[in-house]
Amino acid sequence: MSPEEIQQIFFAECEESLAAAETGLAACRAGTQDADTVNAVFRGVHSIKGGAGAFGYSALQAYTHTFETLLSDVREGLVTIESKLVDLLLRALDTLADHVTAAREESEAPADAALIAEMEAAMACNVSAAAPAVAPPAADPAGVEPAPTLAASATSDDFGLDLDALLDDLTGDFDAPPGIAPDEPGPGWQVHVRPRAGAMRNGSEPLLMLRDIVVLGGACLHCDVSQVPPLETLQVAQGYLGWTFTLPADVSEDAVRDIFDFIGDDCALAFGQDEDMPAVALEATGPAEPTPASTAAAPAGATAAPGAVAVSAAEAPVAVGAVPPSATGQSIRIELIKLDRLIDLVGELVIAQAMLVQRLDSANITANEELGLLESLTRDIQESAMSIRAQPIASVFSRVPRILRDLAASTGKHVKLEVFGESTELDKTVIERLGEPLTHLVRNAVDHGIESAEDRIAAGKSPEGTLTLSAEHRSGRILISIGDDGAGINRERVLAKAMEKGIVGPEAQLTAEEIDNLIFAPGFSTAQVISNISGRGVGMDVVRQNVKELGGRITIESVPGKGTTFVLTLPLTLAISDGMIVNVGEQTLVVPLAHVVESLRPGDNEVQGLGSSRNMLNVRGKFIPILSLREALGSPTGATSPGEGVLIVVDTESAGQAALLVDDICDQRQFVIKSLATNFRPVDGVAGATILGDGKVALIVDVDGLVACALPAHERQAA
Repeated sequence: MSPEEIQQIFFAECEESLAAAETGLAACRAGTQDADTVNAVFRGVHSIKGGAGAFGYSALQAYTHTFETLLSDVREGLVTIESKLVDLLLRALDTLADHVTAAREESEAPADAALIAEMEAAMACNVSAAAPAVAPPAADPAGVEPAPTLAASATSDDFGLDLDALLDDLTGDFDAPPGIAPDEPGPGWQVHVRPRAGAMRNGSEPLLMLRDIVVLGGACLHCDVSQVPPLETLQVAQGYLGWTFTLPADVSEDAVRDIFDFIGDDCALAFGQDEDMPAVALEATGPAEPTPASTAAAPAGATAAPGAVAVSAAEAPVAVGAVPPSATGQSIRIELIKLDRLIDLVGELVIAQAMLVQRLDSANITANEELGLLESLTRDIQESAMSIRAQPIASVFSRVPRILRDLAASTGKHVKLEVFGESTELDKTVIERLGEPLTHLVRNAVDHGIESAEDRIAAGKSPEGTLTLSAEHRSGRILISIGDDGAGINRERVLAKAMEKGIVGPEAQLTAEEIDNLIFAPGFSTAQVISNISGRGVGMDVVRQNVKELGGRITIESVPGKGTTFVLTLPLTLAISDGMIVNVGEQTLVVPLAHVVESLRPGDNEVQGLGSSRNMLNVRGKFIPILSLREALGSPTGATSPGEGVLIVVDTESAGQAALLVDDICDQRQFVIKSLATNFRPVDGVAGATILGDGKVALIVDVDGLVACALPAHERQAA
């Protein structure tokens, strides 16, 4: 693996660490301030610091060192968690994210001097008489210089280790202090460290981590060089050395484990408490094949014998990283382009299967069992491939707390966030393109929807607003709701503004739903003052366009004085779906199965006329409108009355249920979605296209858009 590839892995892990730290700090802000939450934040920042040192990002390393020190004081209970401190930590995390971005893009690091000063002022040494959580090693009375700190340690661009230089460092920096002979246990407790070969291959530099142990007050008792081979067989990427350190009693095992978080299982650790520490056979990291070894009682300072291997977790519970492979889930990083290629190939497999079925049917060849098996395997492959791309929507919702903090600073409105269904999964492509619409809707809710604290108090509400985010699966689609408890949409003001801008005529008579939808008109805004949040009218129309490009729709539910909720209905995936293949005249169309409730041929008394141009279908005592796909799509031929064709009852978000009139239903199968806008242009009532088994192109019906356009507003409201 090249250094560039390792570097990309580091930045990917930085994003994960930042997300984990932000989640932890959000929990702290909400009142969950237990040890696990604080430790999660600490581990995230520490992991970034370890990688920054390995790759030579000095500005990032120095900043995270200060951040980590403050978190260490919080973790040790030396600094009390309060709202002011949590706000400081959140601002520090925002700047840390900017540091990571600057390192990735090789741009100038953000200004952080003022924030570092704030963090240093908040540390235990400045707010109480307590000693710092981690004391630097005292100078040797005999004149020996203390070991260099991590911030001052050198970094290396070469990911192999020079053994001679390493041994020189050990004899200079990690020698046992006077008065403590090698292999003689000192005060406190001991830790054995042995980097495995993977530590060097993956770009880690164990020397930096050994120096971190010294910063904690550790002293090297012994360096095991018994496994170093003859010079002619030495490989610099292998791990041959092991160390035994003694540490002060007030240093916790977690503090040592945190040093090795970034290196993971590529370093074997074993802990003990003076003479009570059991002997632990450390892993042989040379090229020799490991052999089973048993452990026996030995003095606390004993080191591993040559050729010994790590004992299992059951034999030595104190060993770190000895978890059996089956005990934890394993993962692998894959380039997104490879997953996209896999999805494309699965789509082609679905098309090929449909073509095979069509060809066998036309040749009157019966192979029902084989075709059934092929269809089952194809569906399993498709579902497995889609699950690889599926991600929880929490990755999108996690951006909202930072947006709310920024808006609180600029508007003075403090908003409480409530999140439901953050574990709901959908396709990665949908998630990536959902960020911008969600940001617009959140900013709009805070700026326009939620009132100021004074107005809320006057209205009998809490001075703090509430923003609710929720996600759920429903009928093969995902529903995302963004709601606020603000004043609701001022429809009189919206209508007046629309007339002023010429969006509607002065004599227009609009329903409440139609007035609400005016906010999606290009250039529309009710903001009194143009600011960096709103006022230019380029927000909500972009939201609707982005949602439409995702194959979804957006609806509004607003109650004056109670608040407004935007509901986004999106497909779970943009690639493959299930549908009914129907005929309308000479056209073959696809109706997405997610909308279909049932299909039927109506009886004589089940169809009733409404006015001069509308037929209604009686479905078990409930009347729903009948829409002719022939008329909606402008087909010159096809069924003109319900008695001549088949009715498909569909469910929509904005108009309730309706019955689509088609000539007949050909089949029900999976189809691969091809974007019509990309290859042609957007068409009202059409969601996309697909390739059928006979090679023909069929249009996919946009059920919601079609029903909304065909039904007048009063009928949609009645539905």
